[in-house]
Amino acid sequence: MTAPASRPSPAVPAGRRPTGRGPREWARAFTGFYPPLAEEMEQLDPIARFLYSARSVILVISFQAALLAGLLALTDRRFSAVPFALVLVGYVVLHMISNLSNDYFGAKRGHDTDDSPRRRYTVHPLLSGAVSARLLVTGLLILAAIATSIGVYFIMLRGRTAVFLVAAGALLLWAYDAAPRALKELGLGELAAFVVWGPLMVAGGYYVITGHASNAALVASVPYGLGVMSILVGKHIDQRKFDAGQHQRTLPVLLGERWARTFNRASVILMYAVIAAGVALGVLTPFALLVVLAWPRAWRAVRVMSAPAPSAPPAGYVGWPLWYHRVCLVHNRLFGWLYVAGLALGALLPSVRF
Repeated sequence: MTAPASRPSPAVPAGRRPTGRGPREWARAFTGFYPPLAEEMEQLDPIARFLYSARSVILVISFQAALLAGLLALTDRRFSAVPFALVLVGYVVLHMISNLSNDYFGAKRGHDTDDSPRRRYTVHPLLSGAVSARLLVTGLLILAAIATSIGVYFIMLRGRTAVFLVAAGALLLWAYDAAPRALKELGLGELAAFVVWGPLMVAGGYYVITGHASNAALVASVPYGLGVMSILVGKHIDQRKFDAGQHQRTLPVLLGERWARTFNRASVILMYAVIAAGVALGVLTPFALLVVLAWPRAWRAVRVMSAPAPSAPPAGYVGWPLWYHRVCLVHNRLFGWLYVAGLALGALLPSVRF
């Protein structure tokens, strides 16, 4: 059945129109900024629909975290290809599970209503009808089986420490939105994002790849964790009023908009300060300073977060009502790739230190 032409509202992004099926369209699900609209999803094959529904465009942050862990292992000449490949796959799979779980529980608990920000800036897989409950559950079961297998492999390979890391990851994944009192309802979801994409993924990933703990990996994880946290804090500032009305006590709801924007500005600036300190102390490679090329975007994010959001989107703006979220995401993408490039140079020239 074709959806009525009048269904999309001006607040919903036009998105890019999918033109193909198969592997080419699967790859396109990982690029751009927002996936297509619900009626456009009907043109896609089940795998493409599932990838768009999993918000695959944001999975780059988990991909980058895995690369950082692998490059740190390579720098120390402790790199192992098979564990690294499984870390890479595992991180992306877990992130997909998190995205789909977030939408499932958002719909189940009545948080993702027709007037919610989540329904306005991109398609909701369940509530839009773009993906059936059967397809969603089937996909989640496949992803869970893959993640569990990888977790068991690392437990067998690395022992008790891997048990702790796997258990911590599973607990935080469950607690973020599936627990009876989810972390994002308690003002702890943003801090959980810092822990997961920072110390747990980067430093923990280094451990399961190498079998050794590393203080350098722990320091290196902090800026990246702060960057991912800034994306989530920005998103929750954007939807603060709605969340408050739904009794979702996110960190911006608890702090208030002004203090939340101040907190997020400090997080962005601290990303660069930690890297500078790490290089000065000889913990990080000097090539990590390559991230300074992302400073113009960082400064733009700081400036945008220094003022209240506009009451209406600028002409041609994609992603409304997200405002602070988008500027933080755009910054963090570039920051992440430059950080990866800097650590890659450090792995090639490990003896270069200040």
